[in-house]
Amino acid sequence: MIANQQNLKADLVKLRELTGAGMSDCNSALKEANGDLKAAQDIIRKRGLDIAKKKSSREAKEGIISSYVHAGAKLAVMVEINCETDFVARNETFQAFAKDLAMQVAAAHPLFVKAEDISAEVLEKEKSMFADEVKGKPDAIREKILEGKMAKRFEDICLLNQKFIKDDSKTIQEYLNDTIAKLGENIIIRRFVRLEVGGAA
Repeated sequence: MIANQQNLKADLVKLRELTGAGMSDCNSALKEANGDLKAAQDIIRKRGLDIAKKKSSREAKEGIISSYVHAGAKLAVMVEINCETDFVARNETFQAFAKDLAMQVAAAHPLFVKAEDISAEVLEKEKSMFADEVKGKPDAIREKILEGKMAKRFEDICLLNQKFIKDDSKTIQEYLNDTIAKLGENIIIRRFVRLEVGGAA
C-alpha cells in the first residue's frame, strides 16, 4: 500500500514535470488513465486542446514583446505574444512562454507563424519543390504524397508545427495549448522577426 502511494506520488511529480499541469489535473488524469503515465499525458494534452479551442474566439489585445539576443550579438529575435488581460501578460508562465518562443525562432528559423500565413504564391512554390517526386503518379496518390511532403515541410517553416527545442515530445502548437489551459486565457502568437548579421531577416 505504501509502495503504491509512493509510486503514485512519483508518477504525479513526473506527470507535472512533463506537462506543467496542476497537481489536481495530473491526479485526475492519472486516475482516468488507470495509472498509465503516457495515457495520462495524452489526456492532459487533449484537455489543453479543448480549452484552447473554446477560448480561440476571445479577443487578445494585451501581451508582450519578448526578445532574445544570441551570444556574440550576431543574431536577435523579437516575438509579439498576445493575451486577454494585462494580469496574464505580467504572469511568469506567460513571460517564460514568450522567452521560449524567442529562443525557438532563433534556433529553428521558422519563416511563418502558421501554415495559414503562407500566401498562395509561396505555397505553390513550396509544392513545386516536390514536382519531380510525384510526376507520373495517379492524381489521388499524387495528392496524398504532396500532402505528406507539405506537412513535413510545415514542420520546418511554420513555428506552430515545429518540435519545441526544449522538449521534442511536443510541438509549439501543443506548448501553446498547454499554456492556454494553464492560464485560462486565449493566447495568440502574433508575429516575429529574426535578424542575423549578414543574412536575411
